[in-house]
Amino acid sequence: MKLNQTLASLIGFAVTLQFTTAANLTGKVTLGGNAPAEKEITPLKDDATCGKLLGGAAPMTKFFVVGANKELADVIVVVKGLEGKSTGAAAAPAVMDQKGCIYSPQILAVQTGQKISVKNSDPVMHNVHTVPVASGNKEENKGQGPGAPDLTFSIPTAENFVKFKCDVHPWMFAWVTVVDHPYFAITGKDGSFTIKDVPPGKYKVVAMHRKGAPTGVEKEIEVKADGATSDFVIEVK
Repeated sequence: MKLNQTLASLIGFAVTLQFTTAANLTGKVTLGGNAPAEKEITPLKDDATCGKLLGGAAPMTKFFVVGANKELADVIVVVKGLEGKSTGAAAAPAVMDQKGCIYSPQILAVQTGQKISVKNSDPVMHNVHTVPVASGNKEENKGQGPGAPDLTFSIPTAENFVKFKCDVHPWMFAWVTVVDHPYFAITGKDGSFTIKDVPPGKYKVVAMHRKGAPTGVEKEIEVKADGATSDFVIEVK
């Protein structure tokens, strides 16, 4: 009995030690080369209803959101080797809006099993059509009128850049990356990211940009008690 109690105490201590030494992985992603020129979304501008929502502004694609010093936003950074530890079922819903006949945000990352709440802030009819490719993720297509309740989606299998689209307005797209653990982040406008509470150890980390590096740029890192830093460059020719 004493031996079992001792073993249980040691296991508990090891688990506690792992969590108390978990640290943050931080870094910055920059663009190498010059981003391709964005294009005007002509169908949106010319649409009789959606065009009026823009207040005269020319709608442009936003595939590359780049800062003055080449800081690159909307890059998804994921720690590899921690799969199967999703806390998505208990996580707060991720929110996506349809505003001005454009999805916002257009790049999103969630955990497997995490709810995705889709709003319609427009005075027009939309439909939210998901187009996954991974086995276990089913295609869904739900209509959503103006003022209608939020739509809820949940994706059970990890997959990069699941397409969300509107068939009513064919220029509307968003891409949702689904991860099987909470150790990921999306870079902000300053190109920076923080992945919190990563257990200590050696990992591979991948930085993915839907246009510039859809399969990702990968690095090896070691997370210690004081954390780790890893910067990435997404090369565009």
